[in-house]
Amino acid sequence: MLRTVKLNSILEELRPIQWIKNLAIFAAIILNGQLFNKELFIKSIFAFITFCLLSSSSYIINDLLDVNKDRLHPVKKNRPIARGDIPEYLAAFIAIILLILGLTIALFTSYGFFIISLFFILLQYAYSLFLKKKAIIDIVGIALFFIIRAYAGEIVTGYHLPIWIMLAVIFLSLFIASGKRRSELVNSGIKTRSALAGYGKNLLNFYTTMFAVCTLITYAMFTFFEESVAFTGSGLLHRFLLENIPNALNRKWYMITLLPVIFGMMRYGQIIFEMQEGERPERIIATDIPLLISVLTWGLMIIGIVYAI
Repeated sequence: MLRTVKLNSILEELRPIQWIKNLAIFAAIILNGQLFNKELFIKSIFAFITFCLLSSSSYIINDLLDVNKDRLHPVKKNRPIARGDIPEYLAAFIAIILLILGLTIALFTSYGFFIISLFFILLQYAYSLFLKKKAIIDIVGIALFFIIRAYAGEIVTGYHLPIWIMLAVIFLSLFIASGKRRSELVNSGIKTRSALAGYGKNLLNFYTTMFAVCTLITYAMFTFFEESVAFTGSGLLHRFLLENIPNALNRKWYMITLLPVIFGMMRYGQIIFEMQEGERPERIIATDIPLLISVLTWGLMIIGIVYAI
């Protein structure tokens, strides 16, 4: 029984729900119409596994460094290390193993991907050690990790993301990070995170609102300027439109994806400002039904536009 509990605690400490963030790696091949390219898809899978291993390693190191503060936090006190389920020496050993495995896979994937993976994990460790203790820098750091994930997908596949979607990713990550800090400040105060002493509620309200507006504007620009990537003549819908409504193929189909994006932003704003629950964004995205529906709808729309129209 003890062994089962320990294994469950180890899995919990890896925070698999946060691996959702690493799905950004697939953005490059999806938006460039290469999702069904077997070689690139396999490379993206290995890249995803690498970043999951490295992310979990950084989460463990972070929890080891913050164990005393976590025990004062109403939610974080239930993390495995904070509640004493995993000895600190064992947690450190697991973090090292995950680091070695992740970098080994990265090295065998490609040299360029290994470099960005190494940069990612070093920045994660630096963030846990001191960057997250500085107001503003901590929010920018969270956003930077999202950007690195998206850029890693470019490096491993050789396909680039449109500039407007990259800008949207930057502002969306800043929006989520600002909402996270706002919820932490409202729910727990400054005692559990030193960087929160450099913020006020009004300032975080300003950041969150500003980055939400920037996200919508840059994504709208992406939908207007970007042409969809189509496998010409290969999809049933494409052939149907070509034979019956040829002018429809020249429409800016990406613009219809604004609807779930706007709804998702409105819902997330409601979660942050009304429900005060933006502290764990990955859990919100995975469990909040309206938000999850908007994300899935957006994803299906993107795939349909890129691969069918």
